[in-house]
Amino acid sequence: MEDPWADSAGASQAAAGSSASQGEETTPGSAPQATTASSASASASSSSRPSRLTPRRLVAQPTRLQAVEDDPLGPLGAAAPASDNGAATPLTPPMPPTKEPHQQPQQQLPSRTTLQPPQAAGAGAGAAAGKRRQGPPDPHRIDDDDYDGGHRGGGPRPPPPVQPALPSALHSNVQPSISLEQAAKPSFHITVGDPHKVGDLTSSHIVYSVRTKTTSKAYKQPEFEVKRRYRDFLWLYNTLHANNPGVVVPPPPEKQAVGRFESNFVESRRAALEKMLNKTASHPMLQNDADLKLFLESETFNIDVKHKERKEPNLGESKSMLSSFGLSVGSSNKFVEQDDWFHDRRVYLDALENQLKALLKAMESMVAQRKAMAEAAGDFSASLHALSTVELSPTLSGPLDALSDLQMTIRDIYDRQAQQDVLTFGIIIEEYIRLIGSVKQSFTQRQKAFYSWHSAESELQKRKTQQDKLLRQGKSQQDRLNQVGAEVADAERKVHQARLLFEDMGRLMRNELDRFEREKVEDFKSGVETFLESAVEAQKELIEKWETFLMQLDAEDDETVFYRPPVIEGSNSNKPAGNTAVDRARARIHEDSD
Repeated sequence: MEDPWADSAGASQAAAGSSASQGEETTPGSAPQATTASSASASASSSSRPSRLTPRRLVAQPTRLQAVEDDPLGPLGAAAPASDNGAATPLTPPMPPTKEPHQQPQQQLPSRTTLQPPQAAGAGAGAAAGKRRQGPPDPHRIDDDDYDGGHRGGGPRPPPPVQPALPSALHSNVQPSISLEQAAKPSFHITVGDPHKVGDLTSSHIVYSVRTKTTSKAYKQPEFEVKRRYRDFLWLYNTLHANNPGVVVPPPPEKQAVGRFESNFVESRRAALEKMLNKTASHPMLQNDADLKLFLESETFNIDVKHKERKEPNLGESKSMLSSFGLSVGSSNKFVEQDDWFHDRRVYLDALENQLKALLKAMESMVAQRKAMAEAAGDFSASLHALSTVELSPTLSGPLDALSDLQMTIRDIYDRQAQQDVLTFGIIIEEYIRLIGSVKQSFTQRQKAFYSWHSAESELQKRKTQQDKLLRQGKSQQDRLNQVGAEVADAERKVHQARLLFEDMGRLMRNELDRFEREKVEDFKSGVETFLESAVEAQKELIEKWETFLMQLDAEDDETVFYRPPVIEGSNSNKPAGNTAVDRARARIHEDSD
């Protein structure tokens, strides 16, 4: 019987012995191993085959296979390297170490028709096969790693891995400075300047130059300038208030009949008009109004306004939403606020208005006091100058004259500080007193909307009563019944519109009052800071002037500190006399001699 173990150990040892004997000349280090393999094969062939009844004793013998260039088995003869736990037999000496990386390329599969990349020749194929290249593959390069590294089977080749898209450094580092709503919102920068008086004695008035810079596409040019007078600003306020019920429209400064051509009043009015236009143009609803565009852009403003009034005779009444819906406005009954939120805001606005009026009165008294101090400083300076002209000693007349000049400087500082107080803090107080009046007008418009709603409801009840009366009479008056049914439907439509208008106006006024509070905090904070900064600068200037004067007084040894050269008459006899007492005395002597 043939032994089942016969073709396993002996055949493999014989094949190994034959291959080792053929490659003995090419590989000198393999001679001991070939001798061992041949002796093992001879002993295996000479020994008789044992029977199956007696168990065969298996002895583990280490075997090391090496590939040779002329190996007839080709790549099939290549085997895995010997394991570390396989120790050599005591009969054979240990094998010297061999260089595996130089022999491993001979154990690879036959080369394909594609070219191998140059970097693969220098590194080991086994190490290169275990590593995948990072990043997306180059479409113009074909590596053996891409073929063999992850695909060893005979199935279809899997697609290469796709790296996720990384965010661009250019877009990720740039942070938006403003929101999309602010970027889409057009910007306006309006300046009111160059006030000058025009007209004769009966029709004289002040004309202002209104210069606008905007990014809005609704205007023909991004920058333009027009001429406007005060009544044009007043027309704009009334028109915007009628076009936008419930919106708090920034009002213009009030009229003044006495002193309207004084420089201080003209400057304060110019600043208030400029603030009014900028607030109006920054409002999200008012900046889209057609009348604002007409005011800022029209070169023939008076003609365009007259043409507009001719097309719309009742401009202040018919353009309101209440009249456009055919709703009646006004009621004889006293309005009782049903919403607690609006009631509290109304009480708050009344108290705020009283406090602002008291603050404005105190501000005006302080400004008047500064002006009085300026006048007193001017009078004091004139008296010191007169005393310095009488004094003959230069050591005394010089300091007196210098003190007179110092008082004139103090007078100018007081005047400038009083004007700055009016333009920085006083103008804000006056503006918010007028804004509270505009808010109260919005409350009045809401009351009118409430009256219109209830008036429409009462009218609807009357129509329904007539309809019920006709229905009880039967079908004898079918035509009248159809007419009353149409009137009831129309009255229901008006009630629905009036109710929606009242509710929309309430929501709009809530937003407007919140906007009013935010702007009030910002404006008063900025105004108080500017007021304090101007006061500190004025005091610093006063201290500097007084310190300079004291330093001059301390220099007693230097007589030229306050020295002023005397007035010497030249050859020109028409030269006017000086202001000193000596000059006036000389002038009288010349007059007496003549």
